[in-house]
Amino acid sequence: MPNNQLKKAELYNFKKGELYSFMTGKASTAIGRRLQKNFKQAGIEITIEQWSVLYHLWKTDGLSQQQLCDATFRDKPSITRLVDNLERLKLVKRNASKEDRRKNLIVLTPVGKELEEQCVEIANTTLNEALEGVTNGQIEIAKEVLQMVYDNLK
Repeated sequence: MPNNQLKKAELYNFKKGELYSFMTGKASTAIGRRLQKNFKQAGIEITIEQWSVLYHLWKTDGLSQQQLCDATFRDKPSITRLVDNLERLKLVKRNASKEDRRKNLIVLTPVGKELEEQCVEIANTTLNEALEGVTNGQIEIAKEVLQMVYDNLK
């Protein structure tokens, strides 16, 4: 391979490596850290993982643990631990399903429902801060690319 092609290939591989690092967590980690900090400053003592469960319950209350696994891309032991901790905080409770008593439905408590407005406002502020200077077109391209990556690997 001629010298200039080798340099181009090395440069391309380096950029792919950067892209992989970015897509697998750099931006997500930064947003998560900032969101956690913003929750804490507001006196809301929940983790980002707990936030993700609450977020899906605010959208659709009474999901099963399996539905929460699917919605949050977590495994059953992780969801069980998160729900246990949310129960301890009195934000959710488990109710046996009327159709299948082996299945628990996770429902928000009044305290859990009360957190929604404040948490969503903080999350929106954090996302707006993260996306400052990013155009709607750029956001749509990023969503499309990440969806293609996900679809290729699922």
